[in-house]
Amino acid sequence: MPIVRVALPVPLPQLFDYTAEDADGSDVGRCVRVPFGRGDKSGVIVALPGDAEVASARLKPVHHIQRDVPPLPADWLELVGFVARYYHARLGEVVALALPPGLRRADGVSGEDVDPPLDLTAAGQAALAEARRESRALALLSEAVAAGLPARRSVVRALPAGAAVGDALKRGWLAISAQSQPRHLAVGLPTLTEDQAAAVAAFDAAEDGFRCWLLHGVTGSGKTEVYLRLAERALAAGGQVLMLVPEIALTPQLEGRVASRFPAANVVALHSGLAEGARSRGFVQALTGQADIVLGTRLSVFAPLPRLGLILVDEEHDASYKQQEGVRYSARDVAVWRARQRKVPVVLGSATPSLESWLHARNGRYATLNLSRRAVASSLPKVRCIDTSRLRLDEGLSPALHKALEERLARGEQSLVFLNRRGYAPVLSCPSCGWISTCPNCSANLVVHLADRRLRCHHCGCDGPVPAACPSCGNQDIQPFGRGTQRVEARLAELFPAARVLRVDRDAARTRSQWEALLATIANGGADILVGTQMMAKGHDFPRLTLVGVIGADSSLHAADFRAPERLFQQLMQVGGRAGRGTLPGEVLIQTEYPAHPLYQHLSRQDFDAFARMALDERRQAGFPPYTHQAMLRADAPLLHDAVAFLKEARALGEELAGDAVRLFDPVPMRLTRLARRERAQLLVEADQRGPLQAFLLAWMEALYRQRAPRDLRWQVDVDPLDV
Repeated sequence: MPIVRVALPVPLPQLFDYTAEDADGSDVGRCVRVPFGRGDKSGVIVALPGDAEVASARLKPVHHIQRDVPPLPADWLELVGFVARYYHARLGEVVALALPPGLRRADGVSGEDVDPPLDLTAAGQAALAEARRESRALALLSEAVAAGLPARRSVVRALPAGAAVGDALKRGWLAISAQSQPRHLAVGLPTLTEDQAAAVAAFDAAEDGFRCWLLHGVTGSGKTEVYLRLAERALAAGGQVLMLVPEIALTPQLEGRVASRFPAANVVALHSGLAEGARSRGFVQALTGQADIVLGTRLSVFAPLPRLGLILVDEEHDASYKQQEGVRYSARDVAVWRARQRKVPVVLGSATPSLESWLHARNGRYATLNLSRRAVASSLPKVRCIDTSRLRLDEGLSPALHKALEERLARGEQSLVFLNRRGYAPVLSCPSCGWISTCPNCSANLVVHLADRRLRCHHCGCDGPVPAACPSCGNQDIQPFGRGTQRVEARLAELFPAARVLRVDRDAARTRSQWEALLATIANGGADILVGTQMMAKGHDFPRLTLVGVIGADSSLHAADFRAPERLFQQLMQVGGRAGRGTLPGEVLIQTEYPAHPLYQHLSRQDFDAFARMALDERRQAGFPPYTHQAMLRADAPLLHDAVAFLKEARALGEELAGDAVRLFDPVPMRLTRLARRERAQLLVEADQRGPLQAFLLAWMEALYRQRAPRDLRWQVDVDPLDV
């Protein structure tokens, strides 16, 4: 009887053999449901071996093989195999991470096109020709004809009268089009700037096959337009395009722009915020080749694409591309590997590239495309540092920022006050006894959310009411200490009572509809002053926003993480880039107690290259990445002693296996030591070359799996960690 080897999502570094009487070679890559322990588990068939690794008497038959959809191709299995090997994760867990829920359970999944192209029918033409009473459906017909038909249903729905698309279909004025248009048909092409045209020409002049490009363009330089032109070329050649964005919040805006540009193409979104059915359907459309453009967050890097022709990674520097739980992979790095595997180009775009990518471009490993000027605005915003070391601030607002806000209000322009801290205040404290609102589950404080009078932990989600008096001494005069976006919002409303102040953070936009409503309010001029967190730092274009004021930037200057200055520079340059993106000039005011700091000096000149050279020189002297390669072994347990003891044993094992090329450091508690009632510690491993580090990790992981650990202890390895 045939034997199938299955990858299952279990914390064991092995595959499992089962019998399947009707299995053959065409079933490799199919999802399967099998008995495991006292229940069932779902996995993927990765091989049909001639012999089982266990006695034949112990083999159990599979319960179900999913044959309603095509099997996952060999290149996809190779991709998840690489991720498992490089990041030292279990293959079954990588497969479970990569698959949407429906396929993961080996359920039936439809790949039906739910966004078909629509065209005007003869009845619709007659309705337009007749002198009918105006209706929403008739208005939609006029708009759709003007925009160009046939077009995808989502494109028609996005028109001003798009809500009437259902009515137009019922009346028979619109119908699913049988006419096939070229998938690469692009509409609404703007004139390229000189820099954009040069970038596209350089890309076109390159030889076919794999090449990694760094698209380094200042904020507002039109990187998205370059992406769309390159996508048009890939679609024209019959290829599929994979486009990655760092956050779900950026997906709807870009999805609408891509769908409008390519009305005949099937644009599929993939991210964790989708309903199970929609995500599974999109995955199958990608697998069967029906999807022309796949747009999504980091998990979409695993979408199977038989016609893959181009990979685009927007905001490639963003830390969101690194998974911080479970399988700790970097979607950007996996995208580069996948492009090499499939012999297609990959474009990494950013105004503030990661130092690793910038160095690769300088060394010639990556080709460079530069956009040095803005596409619409005549110049970059002016950046000015306000010395607050001797100023008395009004809830974080300096007199200079107050005056600048007044001037914008008088001119009818929009302003953004940036503070990367949600809530009303970071902590509630008692001046009498010193009590502070600490989280009972974490080594962090509960944040005051005054809008709904709650104390919340932003790490574990612990939630409770704001106490009426100090829980320790009974003092009723407890006070919020520090400031968050809610507190700044309240003060701005007091200072400017006639202004429309709008807060934009994850508390104000918990759902996609709330987020889209906020963006629409801003774009329509319904807000004068925005108070926002990092959600506002990238990917948004508001022509009337001319001022950005930054509060609390200094907190990252002296952080323990060696990457903190890089992240601060990227964040400030990105959020500053929201100002002056239209025809109106922009200005950025950064409040700091250290205006002479080199980071702020480079920021004032908007000289990313100078900052990158300075930061890389510091890392070279200190022996930090990218001049070394790192891995972090982390452990967590109810008691810190158990976590540290495990890491000490792991270090002793590692020292026996490590040669001179690998360095193991002492175990230490993590900066946020306690999280969700578990104590955490970590052990850093470092090597000058990637090869010796990977060879060591392979042997070390095998030794660690053989060790007996306490039942309530968990451990995992993080290769190329972002948080050290």
